[in-house]
Amino acid sequence: MTVTAYLAHPDFIDELIGELGDVCERHGRLLLAPGPARAVAWAQNIWYEPQRVTIASIGDAAKTLRGIQRNWAHYAYEAQGRAKLIAEKLPHVSGKPLVFPQARPAAPLGSWTLLDRNTMLCAPHCSSAFSNGEVPFVEDKVTPPTRAYLKLWEALTLLDERPGPGDVCLDLGSCPGGWTWVVQQLGVRVLSIDKAPLDPAIAALPNIEFRAQSAFALDPREFERIDWLFCDVACYPKRLLTLVKRWIESGVCGRLVCTIKLQGETDQAVLREFADIAGSTTRHLWHNKHELTWTWARSEPGAGAPQL
Repeated sequence: MTVTAYLAHPDFIDELIGELGDVCERHGRLLLAPGPARAVAWAQNIWYEPQRVTIASIGDAAKTLRGIQRNWAHYAYEAQGRAKLIAEKLPHVSGKPLVFPQARPAAPLGSWTLLDRNTMLCAPHCSSAFSNGEVPFVEDKVTPPTRAYLKLWEALTLLDERPGPGDVCLDLGSCPGGWTWVVQQLGVRVLSIDKAPLDPAIAALPNIEFRAQSAFALDPREFERIDWLFCDVACYPKRLLTLVKRWIESGVCGRLVCTIKLQGETDQAVLREFADIAGSTTRHLWHNKHELTWTWARSEPGAGAPQL
């Protein structure tokens, strides 16, 4: 039987179990489900076609992995002391934090774990270029008013695309200004919208125009072109869905990057409505809390959906 392995964030295992629905094995936060890989939102990393291998020794395990490919990331589960010795025999893979807007790693990265002392599960092909789907950054602990900027850094890094000179950018629900700061640092002009004011240090930066009004009251027909629309506003998912549909239908937007904030139990029905929008992807980022990041790109001839 073909199976796929899905690695959950430590805090959101139940969300991934509920999304998959038919988990056939669980190894900590690594869940196996039948069939080929699915487009699930709550997986930090997806292991394609994982192989179960019987190993005779530490050296045998390392030799097996090296014989498949060079770069491997270890998911710590069982027999961790033994696994550490195996990892020491594998080529070193740099896990240095990225300096944004540094590009994500290009080399393929496989994943492996020990299910017991003599059984290894490994997958040479995974959805994430980062170890266990964890995207590290050299953080700016001085300028941004909150840590929310890390979500946008991660989203743009995984998209492998970001705003640039000449782009028109809009940040809805921008207070206190973390996402506005990210966009401004990329050398573009940003229109920042919120009823509450920006942090004074952010508001004082060049190329930021702030409007004190509701993100939901803004009329897309005011604009001829918006290259990137960002939205980290705190609202119910259904209200955000109405907002993004209005902007998409207006025809003025090229790309959207939004946070779907979830209150209480996860509303799977509204998440399916987001996922059904052509040209979009939904996934839980390493820096998300109980929320998902949704991205959309207007289709060009021959173009597919953006891949996070």
